[in-house]
Amino acid sequence: MKTIHTIAPGLLPLLLLSATLATHAQTAEKPKPFFQYQSDEIEVPAATADEPKVNAFGPDTIRAAQKYLDDGAVCWVREKSCIACHSTGVYMTERSALTAFLGKPSEVVLEDFVKSAEKGGGGSIQSVWRSLGLASWDKHVLKKLSDHTDKSLRQTLKLATPEGFFKTINQVEIPYITTNFELTMQAARAMAAAPGWLETVKDTDTLQRIDRIKSWLKQHQPINDYELAAKLQLASFMPELVTPSERDSAIAMLWRQQQPDGGWSTRLMSELMKWHETMDPKVVAMIQAEPDAANPASDAYMTAYAIVLLRESGTPASDPRIQRGITWLKQTQRVSGRWWMKSLFRDTYHYITYISTAQALRALALCGEIPKLQEE
Repeated sequence: MKTIHTIAPGLLPLLLLSATLATHAQTAEKPKPFFQYQSDEIEVPAATADEPKVNAFGPDTIRAAQKYLDDGAVCWVREKSCIACHSTGVYMTERSALTAFLGKPSEVVLEDFVKSAEKGGGGSIQSVWRSLGLASWDKHVLKKLSDHTDKSLRQTLKLATPEGFFKTINQVEIPYITTNFELTMQAARAMAAAPGWLETVKDTDTLQRIDRIKSWLKQHQPINDYELAAKLQLASFMPELVTPSERDSAIAMLWRQQQPDGGWSTRLMSELMKWHETMDPKVVAMIQAEPDAANPASDAYMTAYAIVLLRESGTPASDPRIQRGITWLKQTQRVSGRWWMKSLFRDTYHYITYISTAQALRALALCGEIPKLQEE
């Protein structure tokens, strides 16, 4: 005999209420994290705009920034399975370039990149940043080309389109996941950074891939000021791909974009809908809702990036305009060592704070503002 289950009249409203609460719980936004990075003994608090600024920039605050970068990268390797342009990719690339000042970067992160190169696979973004990170380690730490870097670069080049560019994903995350040009420029940066790699390539297939990438980068016309800035970065390691006119235009643009307070603003580097082929409506709405949307304030990433580009282009550190930018960076570091910046992707982990911190240290180092904290 089939059993028929009945519901007591007084219980029905409670069940309906429970179902409604469960539905709301499923559709509600996730709570903001307590930690930006967390793994075992490492706990990096969430990045927030209200974190106090340092009383004075100096060796102790530089060490705090170094620890923040080291801890964040180690946590990512422990807890995540991907190479992230906003964490470990940035770490291997920019932290390696600071070896002479801050000492050797983490071997744990290097081992993760080497394993990834041996395993292969991954999309264009992961592959490009893996190759760039390994190439930067070889250049600044190992001081010679390694087999795994050579292998990674060859794997990466095979992911370029027949036209010679690397296609980014549909989901925009500013910076680094913006346009195909930015990603392709980073791939070229990896090829140039790997000690002697371009000179050692002899096989026809790889040479043809390199030529197609160079040709595409040279012919590409910037769609916004941010891509024009990336052209200037390209000129620093492959000057033959950038005309003197493009170089001069990029430098003039950066000076024109400098804010009265001495900093630069990422949001002023492009019209909102030109950051990416397809703009996520949530990202658009978030940026448009910012209190300063009509007149975006200076931020740590673009201020540091502009200084790096101008210094690599030959502008002396003593230039008063550079010094105004350096002053802005020194005055905006937070007590955790970070340089805060709100994400232009989602209001959650704010990984652009990590990117900004790495860029800020690079800018300060290029201007002679970071003493050698660790002996060789």
